[in-house]
Amino acid sequence: MSGMMRQGAGMTSARTRDRLIGRLREQGIRDEEVLAALASIPRHVFVDEALATRAYEDTALPIGHGQTISQPYIVARMTAALHASGPLARVLEIGTGSGYQAAVLAKFAGHLYTVERVGGLVRAARQRFQALRLGNISVRHGDGCEGWPEEAPFDAIIVTAAARAVPTALFGQLKEGGRLVVPVGGEVQELLLYRRRGTAMAFERLGPVNFVPLLPGGIV
Repeated sequence: MSGMMRQGAGMTSARTRDRLIGRLREQGIRDEEVLAALASIPRHVFVDEALATRAYEDTALPIGHGQTISQPYIVARMTAALHASGPLARVLEIGTGSGYQAAVLAKFAGHLYTVERVGGLVRAARQRFQALRLGNISVRHGDGCEGWPEEAPFDAIIVTAAARAVPTALFGQLKEGGRLVVPVGGEVQELLLYRRRGTAMAFERLGPVNFVPLLPGGIV
């Protein structure tokens, strides 16, 4: 990618970001801190240069390897669900992808740990976090279904791919009172917010969504 192209995208991003934030408000996002976090993150940095002019559309975009960068509304909705429900000192993300969701959530987390199964996405995300000076993010290449047990327990876990069934390892890595936001389902999916209460997991439904599937294992 050329520095000139990236600079050009950045020059127009303030105006287009403002329009995006306005659309998110119209869609019901009311958490102003979450909206401010999205406004502060240059989404065009997280997509291929050829898609930079579409970066501030409220839509998912391809990032290669059969993956997508999530729709900004969904990023805002998932972030707001965790931000409103308790402390975020230690947060785990499953599915780093481009790194955009992690960059937004890191604005609220004491430290954010993120796991990605595709090595190429891991390397690109690390470079983006370094360029944006997001020093409170740790990235791991591995199987997200296993979580990150060495760093558990977590105040919150966010999963950015749809699980047919939530991996039991993730429930076990939550603190008492910890929250897990995860899309669940196959062709029909819904976003769920779980809260750990002892050995039980209470949950609430946050609405229909459409994510790529959560896959086990890791690839280079």
